[in-house]
Amino acid sequence: MSTLFLGSCDLGKIPLDRKKYLSPYHKDGLTASAVSFRDDDRTTWRSFRQENGTEVAQLQQFLYKAGFMPRGVVDGVFDYVTQSAARLFQEYVRTMDPEGDKTMVPDGIVGNVTMQHVQRWKNQGKVADWGKSSTANPTKEYSDWIKLLNEAKAHYKSNPGPIMQAVNALPKTYSTIKVNDWNFSTDNIHLIGIRRKQDTAAAVQRANDDFFVLLVNGMVFKFWGSTDPSKNMVKNNIPPSLVEGQHKYRFGWHKISEEQKIYRALKPYDSNGVIILRDLDRDNALTAHDLTVKGNNSLEVNNSINIHWSGMGTSNWSAGCQVIAGKNYINNKNELVDCSKFASSAYSELNTSAQKTKGAYNVLADLIVCYSKPGVDYVLYTLGREESLNLDANFGSNYATDALKKMNPSAV
Repeated sequence: MSTLFLGSCDLGKIPLDRKKYLSPYHKDGLTASAVSFRDDDRTTWRSFRQENGTEVAQLQQFLYKAGFMPRGVVDGVFDYVTQSAARLFQEYVRTMDPEGDKTMVPDGIVGNVTMQHVQRWKNQGKVADWGKSSTANPTKEYSDWIKLLNEAKAHYKSNPGPIMQAVNALPKTYSTIKVNDWNFSTDNIHLIGIRRKQDTAAAVQRANDDFFVLLVNGMVFKFWGSTDPSKNMVKNNIPPSLVEGQHKYRFGWHKISEEQKIYRALKPYDSNGVIILRDLDRDNALTAHDLTVKGNNSLEVNNSINIHWSGMGTSNWSAGCQVIAGKNYINNKNELVDCSKFASSAYSELNTSAQKTKGAYNVLADLIVCYSKPGVDYVLYTLGREESLNLDANFGSNYATDALKKMNPSAV
């Protein structure tokens, strides 16, 4: 068989209008005019390539039946969803499959080794636990999180702090959602950021010491990184911080003006952006005191606050974005999963013979791409403080620190 990867097409399946085919995914910067796929782990573009036969459709059919591509679009084009599903299959074989291969690199390139596992799964009629799970039959931890989020909404409706009050008073908040309209329906994928030590002044470099939770398909996955900007990443040294609350994001791209660095990220759904508060008192902390400099006029709308990759997590590459480390993550079984053998620390390690990827960050992005419900083209991102975990007895503020001790002990 041929090696299949992003851009491979079955015989006669190359779209007549390539730009139109890509338009749902290519809306940002240099991608808007592209007629090829962006293979960001290889920092290259992949053209549509015709293969002989129907191998892509067969792979898509397998990924659907095995629970990695539940929307089941079998069109014979190895697109971004197929790439994400293939990587999730490889990651599952690497980490969850008793007969799997712990040395497998989840790179989305389907060659002989991956196909041997595909055939084994077909022969055994295997279906991944990730595919069997659902919001109709969620884990207890997933249900606990949905309950906590609704409790947080009720709490902050009655007890908004000064920053949230200022947001609520704005006539328009774009991709930021006012507390009365926060939505925690299980029809949506929810990403949660837990901001820690945000009101404590730091040195120039704020650490990757924050916590992220992905609620997807009735399951809970955990990641780490930073919700706070570092001064050394901000040219004017007045860092912008995303305001706490709920925000609407979509599939998009980061570094859209740099050809060699464009990679998949989550972008504000409204092209104007999200609401931010700058560190106007320049103490490298986020406090209500920043509002006092210009009152409600201290709040701004900013279209560059993305959710993106932060290397292995050794440096905080945020200029206000929410950044995810690639070193490791905690899976739906509450097990620590190490990605360090193939996770790249920086752009320079991608597209090399070392087969580096973005590691745990790819897992987060791929789960979102594959398990979004049909017709839902966004993710709801809710950013809160560590102390908000004390609103529910199932959690408590040590929930975040305990998870971080597993993933990044130096952050605690």
